[in-house]
Amino acid sequence: MVRAVRRKILAGLGLALAGVSPQPAAAGPAGAAAAAAAAEAGSFVALGDFPSAQVAPRKVVVWLPPGYGASGERYPVLYMHDGQNLFDPATAMGGQAWEVHKRLAALAETGAVRPAIIVGIASTRDRSREYGPAQAVEALAPELRAALLGDPPTPGGLPTLSEQYLRFVVEELKPAIDGRFRTSPERADTFIMGSSMGGMISLYALARYPEVFAGAACLSTHWPLTTNFNMLSDKDDPRPVRYAAAYFDWLARKLPRAGRHKLYFDHGDATLDALYAPYQQQVDGIVRAKGYRAGVDWISQVFPGADHSETAWRERVEVPLRFLLSR
Repeated sequence: MVRAVRRKILAGLGLALAGVSPQPAAAGPAGAAAAAAAAEAGSFVALGDFPSAQVAPRKVVVWLPPGYGASGERYPVLYMHDGQNLFDPATAMGGQAWEVHKRLAALAETGAVRPAIIVGIASTRDRSREYGPAQAVEALAPELRAALLGDPPTPGGLPTLSEQYLRFVVEELKPAIDGRFRTSPERADTFIMGSSMGGMISLYALARYPEVFAGAACLSTHWPLTTNFNMLSDKDDPRPVRYAAAYFDWLARKLPRAGRHKLYFDHGDATLDALYAPYQQQVDGIVRAKGYRAGVDWISQVFPGADHSETAWRERVEVPLRFLLSR
């Protein structure tokens, strides 16, 4: 029973890794119909194992909205973490992709949001180190840092990688995307989104690069930082609370004041998401103190019955899309 629960929690943390490969259309009339359907749903450009001087190469897939090839329009860009889970069920956790491109295309078709480009950035085996907020983690006592990435702890603790990961996104990937595609590269049209630890790094990205990102959407944010099952399942272990507190202290000092950014948070109340309510309430207090106004430039929402899964995020991803990309 314990092993089964452990597998469920680890799966909820999104630790499975895979890439995305676009499938070629079939030839003949069926292929033509498939091509027409694909045009209506936009198109994919796979950038392969994108090289970096900062972090390990990883797969990057770009989705271009319907009509991209027929116009000279420039588009906002949404950067998303755990890219292997976004588009293709064959590479997604549990075979359940967010299908965020389909949601965005449908919203844009009705005029509810601006059409946008999505950049899906696959995670790697260094996911925890790349998505953890480095400046908060490095302020921890050595024994807490050492215990953060596993059980038993790594002697001395592994180095954080989120500063390098964000430099990759901001200094290497974004210029390449802006150079190759018709983007609107300004801050006002650049957004970032993720779930679980991807939510954590999204908020950190906006706080570290407030001149680059106009908004961050953080779904089921994993505020305890640790992916150590023993810590998460032991209610008497104070370390997850201390990890979160370190991040909250940092956010209280570094999160930009309201005026030029949008912040979206949500969580469910089942499986791993059942842990998040008290943490999110503390974050909401920090955000409110920074001058953000609920329903205007800040949303914090609870989805009763929702668990920690790609399926749950797929079902509600329209909410942050509407918020970030509203006309």
